[in-house]
Amino acid sequence: MKKSAGIIIRDKSLLVLRTRGKDIYFAPGGKPEVNESIEDALIRELNEEIGISISKSNISPYGVFSAPAAGNEDIVLTMSVFWVDGHWENLFPCNEIEELFWVNSENINKITLSSIFLNEVFYPLVNRGYIS
Repeated sequence: MKKSAGIIIRDKSLLVLRTRGKDIYFAPGGKPEVNESIEDALIRELNEEIGISISKSNISPYGVFSAPAAGNEDIVLTMSVFWVDGHWENLFPCNEIEELFWVNSENINKITLSSIFLNEVFYPLVNRGYIS
């Protein structure tokens, strides 16, 4: 399974989302539709999940990572992760998203974050000083 994900940072905290009825927090983004590029999927999903409109000029590659899917370890998830540039003051949960959470080193133990985003994004960004 392929998925796109966005790195959105504000005040040295990383944006993660929680779907209604679930306990695991995950990266903003989602699966591409038929004939949709991974970049276009991210742009569409960011609009559907948190109400922002961006273009390809707002995103740049961070990396591609694979791991068992959260909650379904029989499926391998391949996540294409992108930096998302912008100013993030007026984000709000849309559609199936129940909660937005700005995670950093001080509050990471309060949530369960999906393994790819935790191990391949969160901790490396803390180590590089992007997240406090």
